Amino acid sequence: MKKHLTFIACIAVTSMVQAAPAIAATDEPDYEVMATGLLSPLHLAVDKDESVLVSQAFAGILTHVEDDGDLDDVYTTPNEGWSVAGVDIHDSTAYFLESFGAGQGPDGLRGYLKALDSDGEARTIADLADYERKFNPDAGQHYGFEADTGQQCLAEAASRPDAPPAQYTGTLDSNPYAVAVREDTAYVADAGMNAVLKVDLESGSISTVAVLPPRPLTITHKIAQSLGVPSCAGFTYGFEPVPTDVEIGPDGWLYVSSLPGGPEDPSLGPRGAIFKVNPWTGATVLWQNAIVSPTGLAVSDEGDVYVASLFGGEILKFTYQGERSHFLKVNLPAAVEFRDGDVFATIDALPPQPDPATPDAPMPKPEGKLIEVDFD
Repeated sequence: MKKHLTFIACIAVTSMVQAAPAIAATDEPDYEVMATGLLSPLHLAVDKDESVLVSQAFAGILTHVEDDGDLDDVYTTPNEGWSVAGVDIHDSTAYFLESFGAGQGPDGLRGYLKALDSDGEARTIADLADYERKFNPDAGQHYGFEADTGQQCLAEAASRPDAPPAQYTGTLDSNPYAVAVREDTAYVADAGMNAVLKVDLESGSISTVAVLPPRPLTITHKIAQSLGVPSCAGFTYGFEPVPTDVEIGPDGWLYVSSLPGGPEDPSLGPRGAIFKVNPWTGATVLWQNAIVSPTGLAVSDEGDVYVASLFGGEILKFTYQGERSHFLKVNLPAAVEFRDGDVFATIDALPPQPDPATPDAPMPKPEGKLIEVDFD
């Protein structure tokens, strides 16, 4: 039941586990490797001419991938330890998120929506961390065990030093993680706020579109025993929803992937989801469920949805009617985009770790890749 403080922290910790090689599958589309050697390519954006930007999140770098595979770093954060996250391209301008301090308390939070023009000049549009400190959109939302949970369960849960509170409401936290732009509006999925925000690109004003609902899990006897909380079997725990991507569908609705707090591997089952959010009213609908670690999604012109399942080792496809199928087996896919009939994705997205048996060996080189899927 441990809640990871931020999605970035979760990725950094989990990356200490060696990634398993992808298993070959038959009757799958081929793909072309467009670029290699990327460090934590957790987000990407594709322009109308299929020009690609990739955020190397842990390095704080926004990189343009040339047609020949060369990498051109178009923006590097000037602040050590900061992350460059979600990116989108609109009218030759790249909109991206830059942040620091997620999960470390409200005072140190920093998070901005920025714009990078075609001349390479960056400017700040909105201060997202300041918005969280002022409004805390999920402050009234209840997380943890439900109100009718037995006192013995609550006591056992509270006794675990590595666990979040057994019952709590939304705390001050911000981790701006993904952005989607249409006309003069940017929609931001914030993994710390558990919310989708709307930013006016002209004025920089921010408003809350929706707070995603908690992700409930009924604690089985097996889970309760493994966590050392035997009295909690049968009770339901509401994890934080942790939005990881946002896209605008052809129906005008927002499609938002959710990677619930707690273990992001399959140990508690496939708990990830996709929500549809009405950008005009904030109405939120659970559209798909039971996905392992959905970290990125893309929506085609016809409304089909492609989802990167990071620890599931695959890209899934959902038709606009919601029919689910396997699309492509790849190792550690983090981001996926659709442009003019083509699917682009980042794979091998978590950095390799050194062999514990040889601690003095140099760090392995980054192995992240950008691929384009061939439908022909």
